[in-house]
Amino acid sequence: MCGIWALFGSDDCLSVQCLSAMKIAHRGPDAFRFENVNGYTNCCFGFHRLAVVDPLFGMQPIRVKKYPYLWLCYNGEIYNYKKMQRHFEFEYQTNVDGEIILHLYDKGGIEQTICMLDGVFAFVLLDTANKKVFLGRDTYGVRPLFKAMTEDGFLAVCSEAKGLVTLKHSTTPFLKVEPFLPGHYEVLDLKPNGKVASVEMVKYHHCRDEPLHALYDNVDKLFPGFEIETVKNNLRILFNNAVKKRLMTDRRIGCLLSGGLDSSLVAATLLKQLKEAQVQYTLQTFAIGMEDSPDLLAARKVANHIGSEHYEVLFNSEEGIQALDEVIFSLETYDITTVRASVGMYLISKYIRKNTDNVVIFSGEGSDELTQGYIYFHKAPSPEEAEEESERLLRELYLFDVLRADRTTAAHGLELRVPFLDHRFSSYYLSLPPEMRTPKNGIEKHLLRETFEESSLIPKEILWRPKEAFSDGITSVKNSWFKILQEYVEHQVDDAMMANAAQKFPFNTPKTKEGYYYRQIFERHYPGRADWLSHYWMPKWINATDPSARTLTHYKSAAKA
Repeated sequence: MCGIWALFGSDDCLSVQCLSAMKIAHRGPDAFRFENVNGYTNCCFGFHRLAVVDPLFGMQPIRVKKYPYLWLCYNGEIYNYKKMQRHFEFEYQTNVDGEIILHLYDKGGIEQTICMLDGVFAFVLLDTANKKVFLGRDTYGVRPLFKAMTEDGFLAVCSEAKGLVTLKHSTTPFLKVEPFLPGHYEVLDLKPNGKVASVEMVKYHHCRDEPLHALYDNVDKLFPGFEIETVKNNLRILFNNAVKKRLMTDRRIGCLLSGGLDSSLVAATLLKQLKEAQVQYTLQTFAIGMEDSPDLLAARKVANHIGSEHYEVLFNSEEGIQALDEVIFSLETYDITTVRASVGMYLISKYIRKNTDNVVIFSGEGSDELTQGYIYFHKAPSPEEAEEESERLLRELYLFDVLRADRTTAAHGLELRVPFLDHRFSSYYLSLPPEMRTPKNGIEKHLLRETFEESSLIPKEILWRPKEAFSDGITSVKNSWFKILQEYVEHQVDDAMMANAAQKFPFNTPKTKEGYYYRQIFERHYPGRADWLSHYWMPKWINATDPSARTLTHYKSAAKA
């Protein structure tokens, strides 16, 4: 996890523009660098470093003697960089995983390069010999990337939008900033005056397709066919591998543990893998909640079962409410469910940074979208429609759960790793017949639970624990977090403000006082940028007026049982 920033064709003084890059300093607390591009006085790179791999030679932009015309700024981890090096016999100059991008690009161009990368990434690659600039982002947008481009060819790129919104340019008083789409790369021509022109935008990977780099990995051979035992065996192999490859770091690894199915499977598998790798420290796991939180109790059970060194972070409603302003500034969104779920994750990340030496943090993000874990999937009209909805959620992860996971941890200089979004694991899961993936016997994620039924990885009652939204599980069933927030907001937003909401916020007009309150905070930090969020996250197939799982009839009947 780092912060990248680059400008091409700036009209303004670079030393003034560079101040914008300091807005993302939290992403790389270990070091930073600004570097002008030789021969282009109005182009430069900025980089904030979190030293996770190769502490000695990991500064960026990465340049190597063999390719003096290539400049690379990237944020992410490329898990197969050593395999690629061995396979193609590349001579590396550093131990940095991103160096593989330079060698693959020189060998086969941008299209082959990006399809070969097994990992999560956002990058800017400059080729001064061929006068090209390339931007690229991983399949699910686990690593963030924003861009701003004017009609006259000024291009600005940054890990977070806050590093671009204050930039100045002569042709426009208001620079349009937008997220760079996941699973895409863009090719741009670099002109002699340092400005650029977009040549093409390419979608290089669909989440259902097995990635090209699968040809070169050393996963145990998967067995063909959809017989249930075969599928379960293949899923276990791929999940183990997804966790194992993510051990790549020179820093201490920790794990978020909510006590739900996903984080529990990640924590248990991670601990097993760390032991096998003979890592010398004990895995530390972290749970957050208020008094009487079901998550805290469940996480404690899991930690006792797997033998991790477990920490419980307690917070009260006042601390949660006080964090809202910082959280929304960090997130760059006003989506209701994202803000609710981010408060706990923001506070636990703050605790980890302040009280421990963990830097790389594992988490269960992505599983609900991939494995149809949301409670409303019980209402899906057909397996095919459930499949379609699952893929839509995966496509939009970069606006919601993946955004939350990245910004809340990055705000405190932590790097998050998400094994459920591993290319091999997710593409295999999505290749299974739709009817295999739907909820069964009233239980969501049935296939995933069944897969680990006989492994004794985690306690049985956790393996079959019903879905609990993270923003709900951190509080007691008697007083949900969303109710606490709504009671607070009731005194902050009056009926007259709501009556005028459509005039004040014509785009994505908030329908509730809570939504209005978050939007106000967002507009204070990012005026006129509401279109970063295309729509609010809401359950489908039901007449929901609130995104909380605790408002759904399925949840209510389960709570009574």
